[in-house]
Amino acid sequence: MSESTVRKLTAIVSADVVGYSRLMGVDEAGTHNALRTHRSELIDPLIAERGGRIVKTMGDGLLLEFPSVVEAVECAIAVQRGMAEYNAEVEDDVAIRFRMGIHLGDVIVEGGDIFGDGVNIAARLQEIGDAGGITISDVAHENIVGRIDASFVDAGDRDLKNIARPMRVWQWLNTGEMLLTASAGKPLTLPDRPSIAVLPFDNMSGDTEQEYFSDGITEDIITNLSRIHWLFVIARNSSFVYRGRAVDVRQISKELGVRYVLEGSVRKAANKVRITAQLIDAQTSAHLWAERYDRDLTDIFAVQDEITEDVAGAIEPAILAAEGLRARNRSGHDLDAWDVVMQAVSAFWHMTKDKNAEAISLLEADTQRYPNYGPAHSMLAFALLFASHMGWTDFTAVRERAGKLAQKAYDLDDQDAWAHIALGYMHAMNRNTDEAILEYTKAIDLSPNFAAAYGWRAFAKAHAGLSEEAIADASLALRLSPKDPHNVIFIAAIGLAHYLADRYTEAARCAVECTRLRPGFISAYRLHCAALARAGQMSKAQAALGRLRELQPAICGSILRRTLPYSSPEILEKFVGGLGLAGLPD
Repeated sequence: MSESTVRKLTAIVSADVVGYSRLMGVDEAGTHNALRTHRSELIDPLIAERGGRIVKTMGDGLLLEFPSVVEAVECAIAVQRGMAEYNAEVEDDVAIRFRMGIHLGDVIVEGGDIFGDGVNIAARLQEIGDAGGITISDVAHENIVGRIDASFVDAGDRDLKNIARPMRVWQWLNTGEMLLTASAGKPLTLPDRPSIAVLPFDNMSGDTEQEYFSDGITEDIITNLSRIHWLFVIARNSSFVYRGRAVDVRQISKELGVRYVLEGSVRKAANKVRITAQLIDAQTSAHLWAERYDRDLTDIFAVQDEITEDVAGAIEPAILAAEGLRARNRSGHDLDAWDVVMQAVSAFWHMTKDKNAEAISLLEADTQRYPNYGPAHSMLAFALLFASHMGWTDFTAVRERAGKLAQKAYDLDDQDAWAHIALGYMHAMNRNTDEAILEYTKAIDLSPNFAAAYGWRAFAKAHAGLSEEAIADASLALRLSPKDPHNVIFIAAIGLAHYLADRYTEAARCAVECTRLRPGFISAYRLHCAALARAGQMSKAQAALGRLRELQPAICGSILRRTLPYSSPEILEKFVGGLGLAGLPD
């Protein structure tokens, strides 16, 4: 360590503006001027007053340090209360709201900058915080208890990006801003991503001793949903305020600042349990998804795990579908980065050449306008790869670009499961099956109930000839999310696994189901034709080939051998050879 480099224990504060890209898109000059005014009139004087130092600014972000964690927390609270007063006088869609993270830790001081895990932890705490709120580490909380006039809520152990172990965190919510907002008759501002509150499941058993079971279901669902990176999930302590209260979901939306509400009930009798759950758009009261689960209570904890996994797995595609519809119904000038991705996803799932091109066009504009928005990069990589897989474009024409996009999505956020899906697809198309499976497995590790990750891993395993493993993964994906639009691809993976295991009738049945679900899904038509030919049903195979050539006029054996993502020449030839039997030219 050089003479100019020292270590010290310090209180680190990380702060940024929630939805800054959206605000700049709405009014760039106004947002810049307002932020500058807030800094000069409120924030910077408060920092100086409490002995803090501005280490550096990063666009809309600030990195601060204080010699005392008490001073750091008091300064943060004063800033948030002051911002609430400013925001009471402006419209919600242009209000500037900070989220802040605070940690007490060891840092390296080099020149005027600070580095180390302490800085990283403060930044990650800020990322998981609420607009207008403050999130602090357990060690910071220990040092302020009894020393400041403010209450922090225990938010439990949380996984923080690039931090090896879960950390216990505490949250302060700006009740002053909530009261000002309520007194003005305005709802809390929605976060810049989909948001949900899971209400305590009603115990319908008539036995208060069974509350622990319904509470356990609720808490586990909250935990599982919290692993979905793009979803804003209200903490348990805020949701449980509504236990036993008959409250309209629209009121909950206003009070908690969420778009979606999940509610349910548990009815236990003898050795059986019935659990119901329903997902509601809290702003319109529209029911988006509902399910009932009847189970024997041979192992109460196993039942609890199974139900919570099923519910969490089903919620993700249901919200994505709702977000896609909402974005599609909005005008172009009113869309932020997330909305554009949702419009693109909605177009993509038609699985036609024209709709895929529409999705690519939307995402190209999104990545240009928001160059640091990871989901747009991962989805664009995905759409480009899918186009080459379907034969709409040549893989060699998109390989380099798709690879760079997938890597950038990962570099922007390596905790985003979708970034790993994009990288996995890239590896699969490059016939690097082991690497593809590894990336899909990483996505599963990040989000254990992520149905799409299991399904895409099945896709890679099927193309590697790992038939039984592929069927197991795809079947789990279908169970976790029975109505997911991805399922057409995962059913095709099951069909391909059957094909490579010489079960041609089963393969053909899966292909027919895929074409029923998505009539333009070329991969299913290829599988159907090859399976029929291998099964000896030549007249049907030739008819299927005719339909395939209508959808992909340029199809031939040499193109497929160059572009399909099979892991070995032998497996590739087994598939392409089936199409050759039906009469596909080389």
